[in-house]
Amino acid sequence: MTGLPPRLKLVVFDCDGTLVDSQHSIVACMESAWRAFGLAVPPTAAAVRRIVGLPLVEGIALLLPAGSGSDHANLAECYKQAFLALRERGPEDEPLFPGVRDAVEQLDRAGVLLGIATGKGRRGLSVTLSRHELMEFFVTRQTADDAPGKPHPGMLLQAMAETGAGPAETVMVGDTTFDMMMARNAGVPAVGAAWGYHEPEELHESGARAVIQSCAELLSVLPEVMERAR
Repeated sequence: MTGLPPRLKLVVFDCDGTLVDSQHSIVACMESAWRAFGLAVPPTAAAVRRIVGLPLVEGIALLLPAGSGSDHANLAECYKQAFLALRERGPEDEPLFPGVRDAVEQLDRAGVLLGIATGKGRRGLSVTLSRHELMEFFVTRQTADDAPGKPHPGMLLQAMAETGAGPAETVMVGDTTFDMMMARNAGVPAVGAAWGYHEPEELHESGARAVIQSCAELLSVLPEVMERAR
């Protein structure tokens, strides 16, 4: 494949909201957690989408600011149990976004290394990637179990260390301001995914070098994104 910058070595993707549309499962499990904990009014779907990508306890704290630290930890356990029960009933509703598979396969054929940096745990990420037959493409998979949560740069720094890529050879692709801020904190240029859970203007404001409307646009913007990062 031609057209990609020669120095592009690694592209790291967020998962929820970027590769897969997992909002329905996440919202349903958050509602279940609220009910299991005895709270009458669960957070709205819009509020839940706002915290996708953050560490679970931190996100729940934003959804229930009046709660204590133990409340947030217990709610997180209720959420995990709800997700386990959902998986036992069958595959959760996490379809790939349009264009994702093609973009991943094209980057792989071009010799670009691929990674994941996600707020999911290792088990959840493995389930998602295996279901969509994508596991083989991602040579580095950083999760909430491996490093501090976004926007801390730890996951990106570890992905680069594992692959031998430097910040100038790496691009982050994500749908939230947490992804953009993580990339900025790691010194890595970022592409915002407008099809996800945060608004395009927010992605620009938090540091995206470009915001694309579909994953089919990714390869075409990578040269400009890396040029602007020089």
